[in-house]
Amino acid sequence: MDTNVSPVRVVSPGRIIRRELEARGWTQKDLAEIIKRPEKTISQIMSGHKQITPETALELGAAFGTSAELWLNLEANYRLRQAEKEHNTTGIERKSRLYGMLPIAEMLKRGWLHTSESIEALEREVCAFLGIASLGEQPRPAASFRQSQGQKPEVEAEVAWIRRVEHLALAQRVEAFNPDWENALQDLLALSGAPEHAAQVPPLLMGLGVHLLVVPHLPHTYLDGTAFALAGHPVIALTLRHDRIDNFWFSLLHELAHIVAGHEGGYLDNLEAETRVPEETEANRMARDWLIAPQAFQSFVEATRPYFSKAKVCAFAERLGRHPGIVVGRLQHDQHISYGNLRALQVSVRDHLLPWIDGEAIPTVPRRVVAHLGNS
Repeated sequence: MDTNVSPVRVVSPGRIIRRELEARGWTQKDLAEIIKRPEKTISQIMSGHKQITPETALELGAAFGTSAELWLNLEANYRLRQAEKEHNTTGIERKSRLYGMLPIAEMLKRGWLHTSESIEALEREVCAFLGIASLGEQPRPAASFRQSQGQKPEVEAEVAWIRRVEHLALAQRVEAFNPDWENALQDLLALSGAPEHAAQVPPLLMGLGVHLLVVPHLPHTYLDGTAFALAGHPVIALTLRHDRIDNFWFSLLHELAHIVAGHEGGYLDNLEAETRVPEETEANRMARDWLIAPQAFQSFVEATRPYFSKAKVCAFAERLGRHPGIVVGRLQHDQHISYGNLRALQVSVRDHLLPWIDGEAIPTVPRRVVAHLGNS
């Protein structure tokens, strides 16, 4: 039921004043004298050229024996109906609908959408971005997603993030999918000893036919990564929500575990959240054990606790071929040390991944290669 019913006709305050004057046999000049206003002001109010102010409403109420609210309401209703005649708000309603569907402002800022000048153009862009024919349709991502979420996300923002990942994956060229995981994992883990080696991860996976994308998370999505299949190729996307070497490697291997284990559908992961989804539990275990073998970690903990010094952590990490920050992350997660302990070892990887981060400059050839060629 529509509760926003407008009267067919709204009477102007001037017309009511005229009736009151006629009922009393007064002229405009009489009313002006009574309320101590210029006759011109009364004439302008009655013709609608001057609005009734709260002060004038009080004076009219006193003169005619009514409430001041009566005159203020008459004035407000009359002005509103006049504005409705002169202004078409359809465009505002349509734009409001779009902003309710997606985080439009953030998408424009990031260049995922390109225009907000015309509502028609913006609607067409949104439909194209979501892969729908009209705004009445529901967008359908490439896979049905499971979620490991501790906080309640904004579903609209998640949909936008997923669709951006899909667009980028379809534009990214990879080799034929080659699931030789035993050798691939050895090659991949060999890169976990230094932050700068993170730059070699995307081309390694792309050479195996796996899309790897870094798309910074949208506000209120609480995502670390996703894994799904698209056009016959696995897709892994990371957000770098927490820019630490341990988080990068665990997030990457967690998403890869979904693929290696053959988990059906797609996964949206907040790796800070507790989960009872069997596939998520298995992916957590696989990623954890790939990074640090269980027996090696247990032996290190038993021989070292309760004092996990920087020197001991670094020595253990070197034996494993892992960066010390990865060992620190595991110790923190398993509550052997506090989250504030040894934080200096959990270095950033973002700068080493810049060519692969959505929104950053993507050079055709890495700068270090260009420099090398220039010196040869």
